[in-house]
Amino acid sequence: MIRALEAVLLSSEDAKKLADFYREKVGLKQSSEMEIGDKGEKGFEFGLKGASLYILDHSEIKGKNQEPARVMFNLEVDDIEKEVARLDKLDVEKHQDIYHIEGYGLIATLKDPDGNYFQLVQIRSS
Repeated sequence: MIRALEAVLLSSEDAKKLADFYREKVGLKQSSEMEIGDKGEKGFEFGLKGASLYILDHSEIKGKNQEPARVMFNLEVDDIEKEVARLDKLDVEKHQDIYHIEGYGLIATLKDPDGNYFQLVQIRSS
């Protein structure tokens, strides 16, 4: 029986650079840094409510993501307009500005330095 989503793994050619982006610009709190394997690859954990985001060096990843819409992850925020404005000031690339999904809430799609899409979501209050 599957119980929960434990983590999302985001592989990169340069995990440190990508982890720096999510920590310094997006504002995620890094909970740990680790060495992976025997070649000195790095891993960075960002513990979030319900699951962790791991950013990992991966020898098979080269360059930017060519299919960034294939897999995305959502980061829930309290005030999407405030967060999008803050990221605009930090020159975080926006793929799609804030839009509404009926019955769900507001979403904005952004792009990280590896070309991956991630979304900020403000869930509609009941």
